[in-house]
Amino acid sequence: MVKQESATHVQKQLCEKYHADYVPSEPHLKVGIAWNVKEKREPIHGMRIQPEGDTTGWYIWAEEYSAADDFFVPLHVAHIDEWDAKISQYLGLAPGWRFLIAEDYEDVWFDEGLLNR
Repeated sequence: MVKQESATHVQKQLCEKYHADYVPSEPHLKVGIAWNVKEKREPIHGMRIQPEGDTTGWYIWAEEYSAADDFFVPLHVAHIDEWDAKISQYLGLAPGWRFLIAEDYEDVWFDEGLLNR
């Protein structure tokens, strides 16, 4: 439980840094993630639409986006650190937020257009 509490604290701090609302991504919920993230490719992109069903609304990919039907696979939030530990700190950002990260780079911004998807 300490790990989850620590992750929540880090997520809330990041939301405060960017003046974003905090909306948790519970460990039992899913993100849509591309296999290339697990291959440690960069940069890593993330965007959050409105959650639906058992999802968080997060879609995460590395390098270039693809519209292929099999580009994203479902992954429980509890396993995100197994793919890339840099991602979890961003998962508290509310729907409408995006991030772009690489080893020494971070960009976080609000994209109102995501709320209409």
